[in-house]
Amino acid sequence: MLTNKPMEQVLFRASKACVLLAGAILLIACSPKLDWRTVQSPQERYTALFPGKPDKLERRIPYQEQEFLQTLEAVKIDDDIYSISSIQVPSNQAVATEKIITQLKNNLLERAKASGGMVVEEAASYQTSNRQKLATTDFFIVLKLNAKEQQQMRVRWITRQASNGDAWIYQISVLHTNTNTDDAKTLLSKEEYASFFNEFYPE
Repeated sequence: MLTNKPMEQVLFRASKACVLLAGAILLIACSPKLDWRTVQSPQERYTALFPGKPDKLERRIPYQEQEFLQTLEAVKIDDDIYSISSIQVPSNQAVATEKIITQLKNNLLERAKASGGMVVEEAASYQTSNRQKLATTDFFIVLKLNAKEQQQMRVRWITRQASNGDAWIYQISVLHTNTNTDDAKTLLSKEEYASFFNEFYPE
C-alpha cells in the first residue's frame, strides 16, 4: 500500500521535471509560427497534433523497488506552452493510479484558488486511437501571479490501461501567459487550442 509521503515525493519529482522543461522552453528567444504536425509517441502510447516540433524530457522516478516513467513533450508558441505529460504506473502499482491523478488535480486546482484565481469545469470528450469516444472533463484555470500578472490554463487528465496491466496518466494542457482577461474558457476554446486537445489520441 502506498503511503502519503512517498507518493508526495514521486509527484514532487514529476512536477519538478515539468517545471524544468517549461523553464527551458521559456528561454527560447524566438517562437516558431504555428506549424501543425502529427507527433507519434509509441512508447507513451499516444498520437498528438502539436503546433510546432516539441521538446521531450524523459525520466524514471524511483519508488520503492518500482519506477514510474514520466515523460513531457512541450512546445512554446509566442505566449503559449502546449504540453503533454505522461506517467506510467506499473501494473503492480496500478491500484495507486486514482490517488496519483487526484493529487495531481488537487495540487494545481488548489494552487489556482489560493492565488485568488478561479477554476471552471466543463464536460468534454476525447477519442482513443481506434476512435472510441469517451467522456472527460476540461478545467479552465486562472492563476494569479501578482496584482498585475496572471496566467490562464486549460488542462485535461486522462487515464488509460495497457494490455499488460500498466496504467498511463496523461495531462494535456495549454498555458497562456501575458493576458489580462479572467475568461479563460473563451480564450482557450479558440480553434488553435481546441485542435490540440481534440487531436490527442491515446491507445
